[in-house]
Order: sequence, then C-alpha cells, then structure tokens
Amino acid sequence: MYKNKKISLVIPARNEEKLIKPTLKSIPGVIDKIYVIDDGSTDNMAEAVKKQAQEDSRVELISNEENVGPGGSIIKGYLKSSDEGYDIAVVIGGDNQMPIEDVGNFLDPLIEEDYDYTKGNRFLVEENVFEDMPNIRLLGNSIISLLTKIASGHYKLFDFVDGYTAITKRAIDTLNWNKAWKKYGYPMDFLIRLNAYGFNTKDIPRKAIYLEGERQSQIKGLMYALQVSPMLIKGFFWRLFKRYFYRDFHPLFFLYLFGILFMVLGVLWGLYLIYFQITGVGVSGPRAVIDAILLIVGFQSFWFGMLFDMYENNI
Repeated sequence: MYKNKKISLVIPARNEEKLIKPTLKSIPGVIDKIYVIDDGSTDNMAEAVKKQAQEDSRVELISNEENVGPGGSIIKGYLKSSDEGYDIAVVIGGDNQMPIEDVGNFLDPLIEEDYDYTKGNRFLVEENVFEDMPNIRLLGNSIISLLTKIASGHYKLFDFVDGYTAITKRAIDTLNWNKAWKKYGYPMDFLIRLNAYGFNTKDIPRKAIYLEGERQSQIKGLMYALQVSPMLIKGFFWRLFKRYFYRDFHPLFFLYLFGILFMVLGVLWGLYLIYFQITGVGVSGPRAVIDAILLIVGFQSFWFGMLFDMYENNI
C-alpha cells in the first residue's frame, strides 16, 4: 500500500534465471502484489521464481504457453492487476536493471497530480547514462525517441524505450489492449494509444544500471528498427484519426495530412525533374518553382501540425 493506493508490480521476463532472484529480493514493501510473467523461458527461471514465492507471498508466477513478447506479457499483467482491484500497476524488467527503490517517484504523479502514466527517463540523470550506456544503444535510443515524439505526440518526453513505467487502473480499463503491440517496441505503441485517448504522461528521472559482464538487453538493433519503424508510422496515422478526427476534431488533422501529401509530391516531382536533367531533356524554371512550392508548403503545413500537436499535449 502506498498513500492508500494498492500497488501491483508486473515483471515481464524471459530466460532471466540468474537475475530474477536479485530483482525480486530488491522489491520494497510498498508493493502489494508481484506478477512475474514468464514469457516462454527455456532456462530454470520459473523454478527460481517459485522458490522466491515461498519466501515472499506477494510473488505470483504467470506462465505464457509460448513466447508472445514483452508487450504481450505486460498486457497480461495489466489485466490481471486490474481484475484484482489494484489502483496502479508498475512495470520493471526482470534483469535487475531498474532501481525499484525509486518507485515512489513514479507513483506520486499518478496519485497527487493529473497523470495516468509515468515512465523512466535515464537521460535526465546525466552523471551516469552518457558514460554507462553503450554508444550504439545511445544513438539508437536517441533516433527512436525523436521519431516517437512525432508518432505519439509526446514531444516533451524522451527515452521512449525505457521500460520502467507505472499506469493507473483507469487507463488500463480504457485502452483496447487487444490491438496493442506485443513485441519489443511496445513502450512507443502504448504511448501512442495513451495519447489517442487523452491520457497525460510524465517523464521520471531514473538512473541507468548496467551490470558488468551481464547480458541484459535482448534487443537486436537492425531487427528492432525494421519492426518498430512500420509500427510507428501506422501508429501515427491511427492516433491522428482516433484523437483529432473521431474523438474530437482538430484542424491539425488536415495540417498533418496535407503536409505529408505535399512533401511526398514534392520529392516525387523533384526526382522526376532530376531524371529529366540527367537524360538531357532539361528542367524549365516553372517546373522547378512548382517543386519548390510543394516542398515549402508541405514542410510548413507539417510544421504547424506539430506545433498544434505540442500545444494540445502541453501539461
């Protein structure tokens, strides 16, 4: 119990036999229930969890019959938490990489302020993240975060791949989790869906933990990018239609769409003119002006759409 709220903890884990025990032993007393979602592990992690459950009655093991992905495991934990009446569900990984002792920082905005979702941001604690996070992950994280800002509308958030989160029962009960992304990349999809329904989110500074010699992240860079990018594009358009057309109309809906349309036409027309120039046909002044107008109008329209989007999500 924390400030008269019942708190559950959801831990999606796969093949974390070695690290799940220290993760569970570090969980403070403010957590009332601990759901460990075993996502098709092939090691002895389930036995390690069962052994810990004998020492800590809060621990409950939930096993997926097959590997569904971390997003799917978290959703299962969310629904279980809501069904059993917990007010807030916190999520951490099973790799002992997230400082659960800081959980109060994630809970307070949900209890005392107008927020329904909080997430970790390792970049707000500069003394360790820039030194400890591998450079390739640091670059990838930054690029994905910038793309997700546009897709999700959460322009003031960063470090979107961070899995340390907390969510209210109200948000869990509102979203349609059947259509949510189940694999790696789920944090971005969840944020897109939260924004579409008008839920407020907040970044929480938290330190990054990297244990020397331990494999912690199971994300493969190239495959991750190939899977996540189409999801972000699809999620961007879904959010526009859901929030700014169906739920509550806003002109930025057309600013975004016309901006994209004109920029695409400008690029295609520009390539067409380049082909003409290469083949010796030549490019006339009026044709070049048309291309410039398409690109400028498209960029300005998209830019104003972003500005309105930022204003709508300013809290």
